[in-house]
Amino acid sequence: VVFASVTYNDSATDVPRILGNHFPNAMILGCSGAGIIGAAREIEQQSAVALTVGHLPGVEAKPFRVISDELPSPDEPPDAWANILGVTPEEKPHFLVLMDPFSMAGEGILSGLDYAFPSAVKVGGLASGSGLPGGHALFLDKQIYHDGAIGIALTGNIVVETVVAQGCRPIGELKRITMADRNLLMEIDGQRPLDYLKDMFSRLSPEDQNLVRNNLFLGIAMDPQLELEEVNAGDFLIRNLIGTDQENGFVAVGESLREGQLAQFHVRDASTSSEDLHRQLTRYMETPGQASPVGALMFQCNGRGKYLYGKENHDSDLFTEMIGSIPLGGFFCNGEIGQVSGTTYLHGYTSSFALFRSKEG
Repeated sequence: VVFASVTYNDSATDVPRILGNHFPNAMILGCSGAGIIGAAREIEQQSAVALTVGHLPGVEAKPFRVISDELPSPDEPPDAWANILGVTPEEKPHFLVLMDPFSMAGEGILSGLDYAFPSAVKVGGLASGSGLPGGHALFLDKQIYHDGAIGIALTGNIVVETVVAQGCRPIGELKRITMADRNLLMEIDGQRPLDYLKDMFSRLSPEDQNLVRNNLFLGIAMDPQLELEEVNAGDFLIRNLIGTDQENGFVAVGESLREGQLAQFHVRDASTSSEDLHRQLTRYMETPGQASPVGALMFQCNGRGKYLYGKENHDSDLFTEMIGSIPLGGFFCNGEIGQVSGTTYLHGYTSSFALFRSKEG
């Protein structure tokens, strides 16, 4: 797996060739990024290349590439996805997915993968660093692309586990959505959301009031089976608030909503992001029967890192401190792919980790 600074794009065609010469039997996957992560170090605002090499006996890595026009329609059966990806659900694959942000509708491919492969892990990110269509490089096997999505399906003797840290903490009370229309939040527990927000705001500390003014989000519990007392921080999908209707007291959210869902407002800053990552890693480590991973990839938002924390290597250092000193590569993304309550989403301001171990031993 290789990630290269977007500043090297003029030499991007050399990457598959050089790696192919040194690793003739390896499957190559990677892309360009605004920042690069290698050997558990985060390299920002500098040129870098990070290479993570895995020896995976008993594992098959099947490459795939798709463009928007080739995506199966929602009316097509799961077999249509199996055909374009070259792998079947019976093989129990897990997917590493990389995308160009300009040419690929992320939610379309992710919802399709969930539809066709509901039990598979999907993790990855969107290439970053270029503001121009065609400005990103995607590396797959011996080829280089500048659009679409690429990935590998891993089957056989491998377990892929994920940790998704969205960097927020809840404020106020957990509420049930009692009226919604698409992405418009109209009522929570029988109250207009703006009325609830005003009341909640008056009861917050000055520090939290300041966060609400600048960094307020809605967390939606995506598992419909969860009851109020069962919801944990990692069960929320965090989405931006994109507008308000002052006259009616409605709030527009960056996600489709359903009546009956549980929801809670959230805030984000450096401290809450650090606490959330610590909480999600702890949750991972405390999972019953958890075995030690032998390597990992980190897909981190380019809005984290030094921009958020004011120092280098925060997320990678915390990962190493809690999980151990294992190979950790990755890059700073323009959108992070990770699962919440078994469904795959495209996130922002998130660190999404893939942790690898063998099924045997």
